[in-house]
Order: sequence, then C-alpha cells, then structure tokens
Amino acid sequence: MSAGGISIASDITWLGIFGYRFFQNALLGGTLAAAACAWVGVFLILRRESMLGDGVAHTAFGGIALGLLLGISPLLAALAVSIVAVLGIAYMKKKGLANSDSAIAVIMAMGFALGLIIISLAGGFNVELFSYLFGSILTIGTEDLLIVSALALVTLAFLGTFYKELMSMTFDEEAARMTGIPVQAMAVVFNILVATTIVVSIKVIGIILVTALMIIPGLTALQLKLSFRRTVTAAVGFGVLATVLGLILSSLYSIATSGVIVFTAVAMFAFIATYRRLG
Repeated sequence: MSAGGISIASDITWLGIFGYRFFQNALLGGTLAAAACAWVGVFLILRRESMLGDGVAHTAFGGIALGLLLGISPLLAALAVSIVAVLGIAYMKKKGLANSDSAIAVIMAMGFALGLIIISLAGGFNVELFSYLFGSILTIGTEDLLIVSALALVTLAFLGTFYKELMSMTFDEEAARMTGIPVQAMAVVFNILVATTIVVSIKVIGIILVTALMIIPGLTALQLKLSFRRTVTAAVGFGVLATVLGLILSSLYSIATSGVIVFTAVAMFAFIATYRRLG
C-alpha cells in the first residue's frame, strides 16, 4: 500500500470499481470533503487568508499524534487542537500581538512541535501516522466516514444557511456590522468551520496537501469571472471532480490518491487559466 493509494486487481474495470465498499466509502467521504473545502476556500481566498488553512493543517499534526498516543480518534483530537489553533490565531491578530502571517507561523510551529514531542514519547513514526500526513482516502473505515460526513454536512449546512451574511462580511465587514450582522460571532464560527473543514479533508488529502484542496478549486472558479454564487458552485464542482477523478485513476493504477487529486486540480486550474488568457 502506498501513501494515499491502494493496490487492487489490474482487471478491475472503470465501472466495476464502484462496486467495492472501500471505494464507495472513499467516494462519499471525498465528495463531501471536497465540497466543504472548496466552499470555505472561496471565502478564504477573498478574505486573503489562504495560508490560514495550511497553518492550521500543520497544527492538526499535533492533534493526530496526540489521538494516536491516547488511543482516541485521531480526527477528533485533531479537531480539538485545530479549533484551539484557529482561535489562537484570531486572538493574536485581534490583540495586535502579531499580524496574520506571523500568528499563523507561531501556531503552526507550536502544533508541529507538539506532534514531534509526542512522536518521540511514543517511540517514533508509525504507518498510521504517515497515512494522516499524506492522506489515505481509500482506507476510510466506518468510524472515519461517519466523522468526516458529519463534520462536512455541518459545515455545508452552516455555509448554506448564513451564505448572505458571510458574503457581506467578506466584501465589506464594516457595512455588514452596520446592517446588524454579528460580525464578531460569525467570524469566530467561520474560523471554527475552517478548522473543521481541514480535519474533514485530512483523511482525504493528508496534512501536507490539505491547502491544495481548499484553495485550488476556488482559484480555478475565480478565473471564470462569474457571479459570487456561480463562483462558489463552480469551485465546488471543480473540487468534487478533481477528487472523483483522482479516486478512480489512483484505484485503477495503484498510485497515491492525494497526489493524483492535487495534480488533477492543478491541471484544471492551468487549463482554465490558459483558456481565459487566450480566449
């Protein structure tokens, strides 16, 4: 088994792969994760906070290591650590202790250092920890699928319910505050959603590449210069398509799923960007 990939029989057909339970789990979890990541990613791009996802993802490494050490769900442990991290970044920015990039760097360093300390206490890396670093969507079990699906659905439900408020905050936070939108509370909840989305995508794409699934589909959609609603729809479509194609290709050819997903997303971005420049 490779990082993010799984070896299966070479005579499996393109349609036959959908009959396997492990592929069905991966398809459901991957689709929900990709949709949540792409939607949140559009807001992060427009808020110029793209690196927030990367910083929190690396901090989640400490939570994964802690979960494995304590024998609890690594994803739930990562969720707790990620929420603390994203709220810590917001607090540092609000109090003027550091600007956005510096705050992200501090929290990321703390989270990664925590992970390294725990790993040394546990006696070193193991295969399961590497699966979270690089993604292992084709090995999603029932428990992981339930966690990923629940977190993704909560995220999508919130984004759909408070779509207008989040859009208003993204483009003009002061105007949103004047219209009665609880900007402070919404910002806190959105930051928690960022942490949640990162945890959702760790099993799909891995800590190392998690930012790609959040940012690249949104960047691709923005190249089309559509309305905001259509941009979000396009971003979700690109993210889901890259994930599904990555799953199919990696399953059939036994290559790393996370790598294929990201490569497919980048290829879409390159094609759309080139088409818009030449069109």
